[in-house]
Amino acid sequence: MASNVNPTVRRRRLGQELRKLRENRGMTAEEVADRLLVSQSKISRLENGRRSISQRDVRDLCGVYEVDDHRIVDSLMQMAKESRQQGWWHAFGDIPYSVYIGLETDAASLRVYEPQVVPGLLQTRAYAEAVVAGALPEATAADIERRVQVRIRRQERIQGTRNPLRLWAVLDESVLRREVGGRHTMAEQLGYLNELSQQPHVTIQVMPFSMGAHPGVNGQYAILEFPDASDSTVIYLEGVTSDLYLEKANDVQSYSVMYEHLRAQALNPDQTREFIDDVAKEYARR
Repeated sequence: MASNVNPTVRRRRLGQELRKLRENRGMTAEEVADRLLVSQSKISRLENGRRSISQRDVRDLCGVYEVDDHRIVDSLMQMAKESRQQGWWHAFGDIPYSVYIGLETDAASLRVYEPQVVPGLLQTRAYAEAVVAGALPEATAADIERRVQVRIRRQERIQGTRNPLRLWAVLDESVLRREVGGRHTMAEQLGYLNELSQQPHVTIQVMPFSMGAHPGVNGQYAILEFPDASDSTVIYLEGVTSDLYLEKANDVQSYSVMYEHLRAQALNPDQTREFIDDVAKEYARR
């Protein structure tokens, strides 16, 4: 597979094209499912990119939608073939949030609010090991190392000089105060945050306790935007056993407005660096 082919994004784009074909025919997902003798949920999963799409699926759907242009069919068939390839993360085994990794890998920008821990893209190895071990108390040492390796690999998106991910992170003050891995690990982690915040494509803000209630009190979320205008913005909500991906315009608008309020209420980047430095010194003095 070519290095620039992302199977997750291919599935999303293919699903969007199939949805357009269905809507152009004036058909509902239920009607299509009845024609193909499959469940309506399968059609929905194909269209939202959450399910792998086979070339047979494409052929059957194009038949239902009476697509006569062979160029369109061939293009969709090629996308289906590419969507079934494996991304780099599959080499690490069964990763529960592999859909998110695929989206993150292809995203142009990421805005994240985190109330509990440092976002994975900004973690040091020692901090990442402590987070994974604490969150998964029954995980083996091998499982922990595998997850940490994936996390470190993901960080190439913000550490590379070529087409880096534009990252904007708003962190609750509790992220800085929660002692993950001990005071030495925390002092190192906070120093690393300030180091990364000097990069032109990385912005970090802290929401201090003194701000009180704010639009982020409902929990963590991320907003992913993509370089191709045809790829819709995705809101990512992380769960314990399953994750939620929102793409409807109203949902994207609501979360985007909330994020603007978060950015406006949090300490600005310069104030944040001073705040983080003060907390890091507290850990170092203990």
